[in-house]
Amino acid sequence: MFNRAVSRLSRKRPPSDTHDSDGSSGSSRQSVKNTAKWAASLENLLEDPEGVKRFREFLKKEFSEENVLFWLACEDFKKTQDKKQMQEKAKEIYATFLSSKASSQVNVEGQSQLNEKILEEPHPLMFQKLQDQIFNLMKYDSYTRFLKSDLFLKHKRTEEEEEDLPDTQTAAKRASRSGHGGSRL
Repeated sequence: MFNRAVSRLSRKRPPSDTHDSDGSSGSSRQSVKNTAKWAASLENLLEDPEGVKRFREFLKKEFSEENVLFWLACEDFKKTQDKKQMQEKAKEIYATFLSSKASSQVNVEGQSQLNEKILEEPHPLMFQKLQDQIFNLMKYDSYTRFLKSDLFLKHKRTEEEEEDLPDTQTAAKRASRSGHGGSRL
């Protein structure tokens, strides 16, 4: 269940980012480039599915992907309304990230204060302090390195190169990347 939620969160696109005005998928006509938004704040990066994807790639290489996965799981958890689902998700978050036997354990203070009794009576903000710790760890550590990484800088250069191309070339390039071939003229 947790992995499906993380996949959904990292793929989901706001409606405004799904299609350009010509109906093609992509975002070359956006007034602010993705990388510029990502560089403005970690919050902006985490709101953009493409940004989350790139940040996860970077964190995998640094062996700390569990931090963003925990943060995303907590975001999904806070939106859960159904009590039974909330219990299941709370137990899954605990087992995956916080337990001493967790497969993707995050390093936060206070995780030992969580116990089975608390997991039986979950509430939407029960992981908030731990999530905030991970957010700050990412913001002041991983995020700053991400902005200097080859992965980020390469993506930024690609955006800048596409911006310099005439619209027909940009559409053709997008179409060839998406496998549809050719440009629409």
